[in-house]
Amino acid sequence: MKLSSILTMTRGRVLALCFLFAGTLWVPTIQAQQLGVAQSQILTISIERLFAESQFGQRIANEIDAESAVLAAENRRIEGELEQEEQELTERRKTLDASAFRVLADAFDQKVQTHRTTQKRKYEALNQKGDIARAEFLQVIVPILEDLRREAGAAVLIEQSTVILADPAADITAIAISRVNVALGDGARIATDPQQ
Repeated sequence: MKLSSILTMTRGRVLALCFLFAGTLWVPTIQAQQLGVAQSQILTISIERLFAESQFGQRIANEIDAESAVLAAENRRIEGELEQEEQELTERRKTLDASAFRVLADAFDQKVQTHRTTQKRKYEALNQKGDIARAEFLQVIVPILEDLRREAGAAVLIEQSTVILADPAADITAIAISRVNVALGDGARIATDPQQ
């Protein structure tokens, strides 16, 4: 076979490969443009913002705020009662002998410590509720983010807080919020729907 024939065949194969690769690269480029993000192998996302601005995250924040307000009101009421009891105990000190007063004072101190421990546990449980909801949210949104990554033609989606410099057009957080809101709403049905 002549060298010119081999070169012609090789050029033909190279051109065919170029068209093949151009075709596969062209589709993600169009999709990325339609999504409004940069055509890039690496996209960024702020999970913190995604959670906070999603309907799911806002529902959790509202629930925690409401429960915190109830807990704070309960705390103020109990502290008011304890202050009144302390004042009454101080008044009674004038009429009690030292040993009798000591018994009452120790019981009061124990009551105060029990209140502090109980309230601390309630606040910890409230914080844990937020952590559990966030973990559940992250688990549920993975397929949504995977679809978004694939549609944009990116190989990698990384957390924005770990990036030093990036093109703002590579940030898909706003798009992800919109997608998550459509797919999950406020997320209330996730806990109650057995199909989820």
